[in-house]
Amino acid sequence: MSEQFNKRCKFTSFIPMLIEEMIFKGYQPCIGRDGLKHKKNSLHYEGLAADIDLFKDGVYLADGKDHKQFGEFWESLDKDCAWGGRFADPNHYSIKYGGRK
Repeated sequence: MSEQFNKRCKFTSFIPMLIEEMIFKGYQPCIGRDGLKHKKNSLHYEGLAADIDLFKDGVYLADGKDHKQFGEFWESLDKDCAWGGRFADPNHYSIKYGGRK
């Protein structure tokens, strides 16, 4: 199996853990509407990144500060887990690959 395949499997197994943590803490997470908004060579296109929008009581939390606790949780799962809040994209969760995060 390739490194990319192994990382995709790892990423896929971690996403439910992250979503479960968000729900446990009283949030309503929704997988982002990825569409066509990502840059060329984005890890989203390789199945190694996802945007998760957070809601509380049905209200979208736009400023991203609520993601901090979940970004830190995400990073604690594995040395390859990267949280977009470290680079001004707080709803971005990914696995590092090919020098990208």
